[in-house]
Amino acid sequence: MALFKILAECEGFDWDEHNAGKNWRKHRVAPSECEELFFNRPLVVADSPGRSALEDRYYALGHTDAGRRLFVVFTIRRRLLRVISARDMNRKERKIYGEHQEKDSEVSQ
Repeated sequence: MALFKILAECEGFDWDEHNAGKNWRKHRVAPSECEELFFNRPLVVADSPGRSALEDRYYALGHTDAGRRLFVVFTIRRRLLRVISARDMNRKERKIYGEHQEKDSEVSQ
């Protein structure tokens, strides 16, 4: 998938203090948890029907090192991944993610 190629070319993270603070206040999601998500498998990524006409937005479903399942909206600017929002997955997202976990475990057996 082309999106995974774009992610592979990213060189790090770009944190906006406002977004990081908002994610912590509203959902108790720390920037470090968002970063962990992108290094754990499975990682489900797709285009996001975002509210921005100025830049492409994507979403990711993944888990932290502690196993917390997160939904993250992000964009890519100058080869840096910029998290816009993050929260715990809802029921529908957990179901989708669980299906990908099953597929991932079947492949690795």
